[in-house]
Amino acid sequence: MIFLTLGTQLPFDRLVEAVDNAVDGLDEEIFGQIGKSGYKPKNMQVTDYMTPREFNDRFAAARVIVAHAGIGSILSGFNAGKPLVIMARRAELGEHRNDHQLATVAQMQRIPGIHVAETTEDLRRYFADPDLLAMSAGETPERTRLIGNLRKEIFG
Repeated sequence: MIFLTLGTQLPFDRLVEAVDNAVDGLDEEIFGQIGKSGYKPKNMQVTDYMTPREFNDRFAAARVIVAHAGIGSILSGFNAGKPLVIMARRAELGEHRNDHQLATVAQMQRIPGIHVAETTEDLRRYFADPDLLAMSAGETPERTRLIGNLRKEIFG
């Protein structure tokens, strides 16, 4: 299963539409938690919101997680050991109040198991890969640097 999750605060129609177009013709379950989206998907089952239990069940069952570049989604991907495909919300498109997710993507794209998508074609390529690299909780230089940067950001 491919699981799209967008959090609960802001719609992200560009990502919902890109995933919907990328999964057209795929023989795999696709499910999305998309909030109050203005785009109505044709090729996947969606819901506005989920209970924490529903979310955890979908997350655990997924082969690939697709999300906005939010820290909560990234940390959940680490904990689950799943391939995580992220797309940054852009302020210039009215998707967020600033471009902090572009900065997040710039830092996260070096971490094995995090795959950055900019287009529908990027998503198609990731979805077609049955061996898409998963995030690992094992020690890597990138993970050690990420944890250090997060600690510095949170605790100063």
